[in-house]
Amino acid sequence: MDPISPGSVQYDRWNEDNVNMDIEAPQSTAMRIYNTVCSGSSGVAVKAAGALAALVSIYILGYITGYYIHKCGDVGSN
Repeated sequence: MDPISPGSVQYDRWNEDNVNMDIEAPQSTAMRIYNTVCSGSSGVAVKAAGALAALVSIYILGYITGYYIHKCGDVGSN
């Protein structure tokens, strides 16, 4: 083996198979909730429920708006 000169870096291949690079960085609470809820089959269910809730709320808003528009139009025709 060659002697190491000062200022040089030696690359040692010891324990190469046991190096674990799967270190998870700390995440915020919001990111943990997002990853749990929005991934996999539960994510599909949450997105479908959200889309259904948005559709129903738009329908109700349109119904209420149409009711008051037609109600106000009938008052002046008496």
